[in-house]
Amino acid sequence: MKKLFQATVVAAAVLAVPALSLAAQTTPAAPTTTKAKSGSKPAAGTVYSATGVVKSLDASTLVLTEKPSKKKKSHDVHFVVDSSTQKDANIAAGSTVHVKYHNDAKKHVATEIRAGSGKKS
Repeated sequence: MKKLFQATVVAAAVLAVPALSLAAQTTPAAPTTTKAKSGSKPAAGTVYSATGVVKSLDASTLVLTEKPSKKKKSHDVHFVVDSSTQKDANIAAGSTVHVKYHNDAKKHVATEIRAGSGKKS
């Protein structure tokens, strides 16, 4: 009787292991995402921010020199500026600014550009 019980437990374990590995291999359901159509605003996503000194600014591009930190050297970051970008009127090259942006097709798209507390150089 004891051997029969042991054989049943072993058989159950042998059958359970492949079933569990098969269940682990099933592909998860594809996430339901909607792509923004051209000309429409992108869906709300992750918003990033950056602070630095304006190197150049025109109607379609902002180049910002980010302030260096202990781990990073200063470097230029390019942002796309469009008609929906909110920006202060007094921003010019040399101004310290805070930029809020999101990534769209590997580009930083500025959503807001605000003057910082630094002095113009």
